[in-house]
Amino acid sequence: MTDPSPAARLESAVCSVVRGQHEVVRRVLACMVAGGHVLLEDFPGTGKTTLAKAIAKAVSGAVFKRVQFTPDLLPSDILGISVLDPRSQEFRFHPGPVFTDILLADEINRASPRTQSALLEAMGERQATIDGQRHDLDGLFFVIATQNPVEFRGTYPLPEAQMDRFAMQCSLGYVSAAEESAILAAQADTHPLDALTAVVTREEVLALMAAAKQVRFSAELREYVVALVGATRGRPQIQLAASPRASLALMKVSQAMAMFEGSEYVTPEIIQKMAADVIAHRLVLEPEARFAGLSARQLVMDLIAQTPVPV
Repeated sequence: MTDPSPAARLESAVCSVVRGQHEVVRRVLACMVAGGHVLLEDFPGTGKTTLAKAIAKAVSGAVFKRVQFTPDLLPSDILGISVLDPRSQEFRFHPGPVFTDILLADEINRASPRTQSALLEAMGERQATIDGQRHDLDGLFFVIATQNPVEFRGTYPLPEAQMDRFAMQCSLGYVSAAEESAILAAQADTHPLDALTAVVTREEVLALMAAAKQVRFSAELREYVVALVGATRGRPQIQLAASPRASLALMKVSQAMAMFEGSEYVTPEIIQKMAADVIAHRLVLEPEARFAGLSARQLVMDLIAQTPVPV
């Protein structure tokens, strides 16, 4: 019997802590392996922070940092700051928490737009410019941001440019009664997170990221992705459509998802499964469409049904 692949070991370890959320766990891990960033939007207590901690703890050698976003948080609290050394009379750069492998941006919508924007360059270009100096963010650098969709007091909506930097937006939702009962039993004495040990190395995750890029993605599927994303443009219900960045993200996360599913190539079904998570959060609907009860996710599902599938 062959040993499980690093992808399977990682998925199994995280699912042992985040019970009843196998599909969401796989999607988030696929986003990480694709080199993207994920926004988890869900109700309090559904396991968003636990999911981020479990992923970090399952990867040996990965540096994990958490930033609790608050209204008084400053960009320098995230990026870092240069401080004058009284001995050498030179400024020394003290890196902020953005210089890490896995960053948990907890309740990201509680910080001001100015502070939220501090992540734009880091998430989009894997670098940070501080005091005119460019600092590269090497290696893994995976941002898991969380926000609560029902609280509005003391929060700031994420600007469209910030939303576009997230490859995916996912929700965990509530688990079944049986799974919730299992969660209670598992946490009667200790938290499963305390018993979790690393199952893959940081180098293995980087190797998975390289391998995901080699998953076969045919020319016909590239045209299909472009057609899906392009279908959001020029529609009367949509004020802001998806850009080519959405097409790139959909291609990459589909390759990573195919790898997690044990396939050597991407299928139209995988693209369809990932499309709503990749595209919907980038869309801004016209007020009339929102008042009529139309959601961006439902609109994407309609576009999937209307777009011809390559055969």
